[in-house]
Amino acid sequence: MSNGIIIEPGMSVEVVTQSFCNPVSNNGGQAVADAFMRIYGVDIKKAGVLSTAYLDVKQI
Repeated sequence: MSNGIIIEPGMSVEVVTQSFCNPVSNNGGQAVADAFMRIYGVDIKKAGVLSTAYLDVKQI
């Protein structure tokens, strides 16, 4: 839990990008934040976990 927001291991989202950039660092991670809000209803920016220190990025 961070800033009153519960983030659990195993939560995942898929983000489609037009480039090979890391979506967590590209454009302030907005696409990733939007995906977490849409799927889980959590604001990972407010939780302070929108970072590669907390999130793993896998290219498929």
